[in-house]
Amino acid sequence: MILLLIAATTSFLITILGTPVAIRVLRANNIGQFIQEELEGHAHKRGTPTMGGVVMLVAVVVGYVGAHFQFFTFGDGFGFSVEPFAAVGWLAVLGFLGMGAIGFFDDFVKYARKQNKGLSKRWKFFGQLAVAGLFAWGAVAAGVSTELTITRVPMLDLGPWFYALLVLLMLTAAANAVNLTDGLDGLVAGSGSLVFGAYVLVAFWQFRNPAIYQVEGALDLGMFAAAVVGAVLGFLWWNAAPAKIIMGDTGSQALGGALASLALLTNTHLLLILLGGLYVMVTVSVILQVFSFRVFGKRIFRMAPIHHHFELKGWPETTVIIRFWILAGIMVAIGVGLFYADFLVATEGGI
Repeated sequence: MILLLIAATTSFLITILGTPVAIRVLRANNIGQFIQEELEGHAHKRGTPTMGGVVMLVAVVVGYVGAHFQFFTFGDGFGFSVEPFAAVGWLAVLGFLGMGAIGFFDDFVKYARKQNKGLSKRWKFFGQLAVAGLFAWGAVAAGVSTELTITRVPMLDLGPWFYALLVLLMLTAAANAVNLTDGLDGLVAGSGSLVFGAYVLVAFWQFRNPAIYQVEGALDLGMFAAAVVGAVLGFLWWNAAPAKIIMGDTGSQALGGALASLALLTNTHLLLILLGGLYVMVTVSVILQVFSFRVFGKRIFRMAPIHHHFELKGWPETTVIIRFWILAGIMVAIGVGLFYADFLVATEGGI
């Protein structure tokens, strides 16, 4: 538990103290946000420093790595020791940094072109394919289970090749889903703290019950998730409405990559649909909007993603954000409840 707190505290301090520095640097270089013309209520955000996700990338890596170096332990007092690194921990970092790098290049292209259009779909897919390929290769080499699961009981053994396809699907889907949700100040950072907080509990519970879950390196996954929680909370301090900085695709793509990585490595592939229910809802709203317009020539929502629909209906931005946080919390609570219910079944034969 102490290692989780160290990871979270370290990343939190880096983001809450480092983000103001990033704001000054980004402003000095005129790296600001471009706004969609349809969103008149967002005009005041034009020019707000973006690419703030870079601070989170640094914070998470430092928090995760730093938690392995201990200078004090209860009972033994002061003394230097190093907690061994687990391969799955580095895989989670790969998913996080890999997708974050794609987001960074996307943000940079927007800045270079001075418009709200970044990398082409082709280049994004090539980047995601490369990250997914490395991740899948590393996971199979590290002995990560290729069986599809919800919480614990295997449903289907995919084998290495279909597992690689699952990795590509989950990484790209999660990254794009979080990216679509990142349209309001603090929406992703606030909801992300809840979702990644759930994965801290899941990974730590798996670490404490190895005979039931058999997830190698679960403690490292818990430390990584805790580092992400600390980073998003520290960033939220500055990203809350009205935002002084925006995470950009750098941050949203990285968080999506981290989310998919944790689901893959903790063997909770399908549980991610519940824990990340808010991101699923936002993505489905876009799919439904596109389908309805192309097939029937009509729009279901005033604008997609769905949070912009409520803005155009007259809801204040903060109202939309808080209500969506509530929805995210409800979905996380259901997901964690399902995970714990399955644990009770495994240990007691029933709930």
